[in-house]
Amino acid sequence: MAGKRGLKKRVWSDDEKRTICAQTLTEGVSVAQVARRYSMNANLIFKWLKDPRFAPVEGGVSTADAVVESIFLPIEIDAPPLESADPARDMRDPPCCVSTQRVDITLSDGRHILVEGPTALSSVVGLIHGLTA
Repeated sequence: MAGKRGLKKRVWSDDEKRTICAQTLTEGVSVAQVARRYSMNANLIFKWLKDPRFAPVEGGVSTADAVVESIFLPIEIDAPPLESADPARDMRDPPCCVSTQRVDITLSDGRHILVEGPTALSSVVGLIHGLTA
């Protein structure tokens, strides 16, 4: 895809990119409006907004400084152990000695559960029953 003859490719300095990206934070101003203001394609601004060097500061924290932390939450399940009265159901359940290194489950309500490390599958099944009860 070649450019038009006689037109040179514009080169934007880092400060200009930051200024243009900052204008997208103004309430009521869309990225398309900012792009028209500078006679440029809105996709270029979206590309700059994804770059942490040019992304504007929102709420005092720039996207370059924002860190996503993983935290562990304690879980207590106050339910009696599941006992199956149906012997046919016992045959369908995996034996307790079956284990895996990683279990990745997405529940029907959209919740996502990821269990990593050596884990007995029966423990994961109990956890799911406790969370969905």
